[in-house]
Amino acid sequence: MIRVLHRLVSIVVVIFCLAVPHISAWSMGERVPVVGSTAADFSLRDLNGQPQQLSQYRGKIVLLNFWATWCKPCTTEMPAMQAGYDHLHDKGLVVLAINELEDEGKVREHIQSYGHTFPVLMDHDNRVANMYGVYGLPVSVFIDERGVVQEYIKGGTLTEEKIYQVVDRLTQTAPRTAARP
Repeated sequence: MIRVLHRLVSIVVVIFCLAVPHISAWSMGERVPVVGSTAADFSLRDLNGQPQQLSQYRGKIVLLNFWATWCKPCTTEMPAMQAGYDHLHDKGLVVLAINELEDEGKVREHIQSYGHTFPVLMDHDNRVANMYGVYGLPVSVFIDERGVVQEYIKGGTLTEEKIYQVVDRLTQTAPRTAARP
């Protein structure tokens, strides 16, 4: 009996070890990025199939928002993100809504039905969410013009007021370059 149990445990361990690489998309996120650290660069495709890389937005304030259509707080905060995007886009705000693990058609339908116009990126394998320590939704990360994480907001609902406050603070504290004669 002990021998059979030992073999059974050995088989389970082998199966688990073989399966782990394939279930990593469902794993919990890595460590949350530290405010003041450089934001990890990534590349994801948007709903038009175009690659978007975080580093291409250097020089702008970026709001990364990790979300899913089934997440009520996520969909509740999206109108505030849209309003912030509409009002602050000319001040350099970029909103990148990163959808986790969902079907592209479902995401496209959701975005179109609510009239959102900010870029939506598809994190099909949850790689970027894991890079940013995301293990619950929603999560918002504000990144300044230099590519430095300035604020990490987990849970709750992002409001227009909060977006305006953070963007205002970042635009006021951004290093200014000397004017050339």
